[in-house]
Amino acid sequence: MTSVLVVALVVITGVTLTTGDFELSVGEVLRALAGNGSGGADFIVNTLRMPRLVTALCVGAALAVSGAVLQSLTRNALGSPDIIGFTNGSATGALVVIVVFHGSMTQIAVGALIGGLATAVVVYLLVFGGGMQGFRLVVMGIGVSALLLAVNSYLITRASWQEALEAQAWLIGSLGNRGWDHAIAIGVAVAVLLPLAFGLAGRLSMVEMGDDTATALGVDVARSRVALLFVSVALAAFGTAVTGPIWFIALAAPQVARKLIRSPGPGLVPAALMGAVMLAGSDLAVQRVFSPALLPVGTATGTIGGLYLIWLLVTESRKSRV
Repeated sequence: MTSVLVVALVVITGVTLTTGDFELSVGEVLRALAGNGSGGADFIVNTLRMPRLVTALCVGAALAVSGAVLQSLTRNALGSPDIIGFTNGSATGALVVIVVFHGSMTQIAVGALIGGLATAVVVYLLVFGGGMQGFRLVVMGIGVSALLLAVNSYLITRASWQEALEAQAWLIGSLGNRGWDHAIAIGVAVAVLLPLAFGLAGRLSMVEMGDDTATALGVDVARSRVALLFVSVALAAFGTAVTGPIWFIALAAPQVARKLIRSPGPGLVPAALMGAVMLAGSDLAVQRVFSPALLPVGTATGTIGGLYLIWLLVTESRKSRV
């Protein structure tokens, strides 16, 4: 099934680069990517469409792997950065840089990373006595997330009119007006963090079996958990810094990928591919279906993800009754 995801990714890429207000043939796109295209095709492909597509693919993969790691660590289907509050924490850090310090793209990314990590530390300390897993972690995370949402709203009220508009637009989650600076920033983050996550996948599978089993197999559970948590938060934070909060990709993509490949393990590579497919596909849909309105992609993922969350909560509730 991994090959199916790769094919879907190729199809979405092809449709994204060839369709739109100015349709291009596959040959024109390939020539533009090779640097031999006409002026118009080169501008459309390399300046407008390609940076947005690369950003979508990288952010989708980052969020999905972040969610897959957290769901495995907590052994809970609701254990994703947007539910537990890490995404709102990253948004708080980024908003502080935007509203208070008027920072650059790099400074916003650093602020988002600090905000996400600080939130992770707070949540971890709050649930430390009861163990980092299950219902306790999810409920505590939801509470922290609600508090951070209030902080984000306060920051917007303290901003100037122009800053408030920019911050509010950013909080919706959008891939609009994303250039190569955004694509390169998230590309570098993904190139560093995804190999780390894949390298820790073996430990993650053992930790998922339980602390006692993992320890018996020679895994340093505490250090592995900290390393995995850092990678997960960093992936969510950098993704949030580039596009704003994109809801429910981290929640849904890992679970859909698991069901498709029917693997009992965390399946980080299929999760990354599924996240890229879901976000790039959602962005393609809002560009083509709602044109010329060009809705932010966060509205699409939020709507679909909300329905998925309702279904997931009903399913988990039924399981708990059995």
